[in-house]
Order: sequence, then structure tokens, then C-alpha cells
Amino acid sequence: MRSNVFIKNVFSFLLRVGLSGALLWYLFSKIDMVRIWEVLRGARLEFLVYAGLVFFVVNLVLLARWFIFIKALEVTSSARDIVRYYFAGLFGNLFLPSTIGGDILKIYGLCRNSSQKTRVVASVLLDRLSGFAAIVVVSVMAFTLGYRFFQEGVIVVPIIGMAVLAGGFACVLFNEKLFSFCCGIFAKLPKVQKALMGLHYDIALMKGKRREGFSAIAVSCLSQAVYAVCWYLIARALSQDVDLVYFFIFVPLTCVAASFPSLGGLGVREIGTVYLFGKVGMNSEIAVSISLVNFIFMVLIGLLGGLSYVLTLSSGRIQHHPSDASPEQA
Repeated sequence: MRSNVFIKNVFSFLLRVGLSGALLWYLFSKIDMVRIWEVLRGARLEFLVYAGLVFFVVNLVLLARWFIFIKALEVTSSARDIVRYYFAGLFGNLFLPSTIGGDILKIYGLCRNSSQKTRVVASVLLDRLSGFAAIVVVSVMAFTLGYRFFQEGVIVVPIIGMAVLAGGFACVLFNEKLFSFCCGIFAKLPKVQKALMGLHYDIALMKGKRREGFSAIAVSCLSQAVYAVCWYLIARALSQDVDLVYFFIFVPLTCVAASFPSLGGLGVREIGTVYLFGKVGMNSEIAVSISLVNFIFMVLIGLLGGLSYVLTLSSGRIQHHPSDASPEQA
């Protein structure tokens, strides 16, 4: 069983790497690589520093969103562990074979120190769902404001796809009958089925806490706005004088593109950036450079999260020796 899961995860990782590689190969075959290097080499350091700081703020905002769900579900985990595994999750999203590697790290980390396992899982699922919901909301607003640049219905397809995915996911999670029906595939594994139904009941706690749910979506929308500012500062670093409003319109749409299976959105995001910012006269080399700098920020903060996890791993093992783990935790 474990070997099948491992093979599946490796195949998924290779598929993501292959897709990103193929898209980048296609894109770089159409643009001037020397020009990209010249653009990046001439970047203004001060604006790159500002952009990097803003990118870090984006992640702090997203961390605050996860805190909202943890508090709403009354998960008893220390702030230190929550912060630690959030940043470890950033590393997992980029470098682990599974597309949900970061979520798995967050769940595994908090469950080690908590008896509220289903609530931990619920907090991560709801955090991801609120992120999808915010991308849909902001993308619809962005598309409405920027429709005059597109005049093409094809952009609506990924937005609708994301909306259907988020809406369907929410319907299953919050509807007991639908959730129970989906759990029917585990009928021969009663313990698993019981645990999944327990997860549903924990998620259902959010029905009485709509304020927290809407607050999380609002925080997600705020993160999208701050993220657009980050892109704007990267553009300024590359000596581009493009109005900030275009970044508020286009950047959420690149997030929709980056949701397709790939290595951290690499390749998909670059093609989307070239297409969208080309509508306001930005040449392909500049657009790709902006997207690549953003990806470098993602890698750096992911490595920072991985490093912080490794540096605190030994202390975690000392505090929680494997022999102290319960059979359920094992």
C-alpha cells in the first residue's frame, strides 16, 4: 500500500516537473534568453528588496488566515508550532512529490503534538478552501474590471473551473449526506470511515462561525492585493512604468493559471504573465523576468521554511521521543 502511494506521488512529481519543463522550453524557444539575462542583471536592488519584504508580508497574511481557522475550531496548538509548520508547508508545496505535500507537512506536524487530529485536518482543508474562494472572488472582479483588455472568453474557463472546484468541495464538506455518501467508498474500513465523519463534524462547527469564515476569505483577498503590490515592485525594479491598477487586474488571474498541476506554477504562470501583460504593451522578456523573480522569492521562502523545520527537528524529537507515541499517532 505504501509503495503504491510512493509511486503515485513520484509519478505526480515527475508529471508536474515535466509540464513545467515543457512549458518553459516552449516559452524560451519563442523569446530572447539573452535579453532576459540583461533585464535581470540590470534590476534595481532597492526595489527587489522592497518586493521581497512585501512577498514575506503576503505569507504573514496567509499565516494569519490559518490562525483564524485554528482559533475558530479551538485547536490547542502552540503559536510556535503553527508558525513552524506553516513555513515548513511552503517548502513542501514546492519540493515534495505530492501536490499537497505542504498540507501534509502542516497536518503531520500539528497532529504530533495534538490529540485533536480531525480538527487540525479541518483547519488545513478550510484554509485551502478559503484561498480558492478568494482567488475566485478576486479573479471575477479582476476579469470584470479588465475585460476590455481581453475580449476573449477563454480566460473565463479556468475561473469557472476554480469556482466549480471550490463550490463542489464546500458542498461536500458541509453537507452531511453528501459527505457520508462520499465516505461510502471506505465502507470496508470502518475506522477510516468513522474518522472521516468525525472530520465532517469538526468542519461543520464553522457553520455557527460564519464571521470567522468570511474574515478568512477577506484576509485571502487582502493577500491577493498585497501580492499584486509585490509584482508591481518587481516591475519597478526592472524599470517598468506600468500602472499599479493593471497588477490588481492581472496578478489574480496568473494565480488561477498557476493552480494547474506544475512545479509551483512554474511555466504556467510565465505563459499567463506574458499573455496578460502583453495586453498593455509589456514585451515578453520583461513579463517572463517579472514572473521568474517572483518564483525565486517563492523558492527562497520555501527553503527558509525547510531550513527552520530541520533546525528545530532535533529539539522536537527530544521533546517527543518515538517511544512516547501512542499507537494511533504511530
